[in-house]
Amino acid sequence: MRKLTKVLITVKTYPTLSAKYDELVCTAGFTEEGKFIRIYPIPFRKIDFENRYSKYQWIEVELEKNKSDSRPESYKPVRFPVKINVLDKINTADNWSLRKKICLQKVYSDLSLLIKEAKNPNITTSLAVFKPCKILQFICKPVDREWDSKKLEKIRSSREQLSLFEQHIEDPFEVVNKLPYKFSYKIEDEKGKISTMMIEDWEIGALYWRTLKDNGGSESIAIEKVRQKYYDDFAKKKDIHLYLGTTKLHHYTAKNPFVIIGTFTPKFEHQLKLF
Repeated sequence: MRKLTKVLITVKTYPTLSAKYDELVCTAGFTEEGKFIRIYPIPFRKIDFENRYSKYQWIEVELEKNKSDSRPESYKPVRFPVKINVLDKINTADNWSLRKKICLQKVYSDLSLLIKEAKNPNITTSLAVFKPCKILQFICKPVDREWDSKKLEKIRSSREQLSLFEQHIEDPFEVVNKLPYKFSYKIEDEKGKISTMMIEDWEIGALYWRTLKDNGGSESIAIEKVRQKYYDDFAKKKDIHLYLGTTKLHHYTAKNPFVIIGTFTPKFEHQLKLF
């Protein structure tokens, strides 16, 4: 039996479609040695509830290097269905002190340096914690509201073929709704470099759908609630750090291959001294 890898989950991205697994989530976090690791693919919403993990929770899972992905941090589960041991969570006590100890061991503030390391085949950094000098703007732009019809058709065909071998058992699983908006931060790094980076965190999508439902389907209110959380609160009032990750497809081709895959938002230390 392979050795289980222990990982502190810090990132879950919004699901994308997969003909093989219906939908996939990119999960990332830190090993016990403090090294970043990416776990992909994970059909997260198909995992049994007792094995579903949350952010800042330790898990154990059998992993192997993903040979189809040259990025050194990329691993995949050894077998499917995925068997995950869900362990203890790290809370926010003492202004996230234990989370900081694990997650902020290496923090970038120069985006050009980070991109240079990503493009360097001897380093190939594809996951990082980044501290922006400023977050200048929160941007929301409309995008296609429906998933690619060809991908949906492949999923449907795959299910039909599978049902032939499972005595026509109906699969009740439905793919996640596609976000009709793209959310981004416009940031400035310590050298004054300004970049616009898309936010692909699961939580921003969940926040949008939850506030949409709570406000009678009003998209304008839902967008404003997301903006308030990610800009008025996170960007202006918190000591925000960004979890960045590259996409496999654009790692070596894009000018800036990084997207925002999560946020780290403790209070500023000086805020604590007020109380």
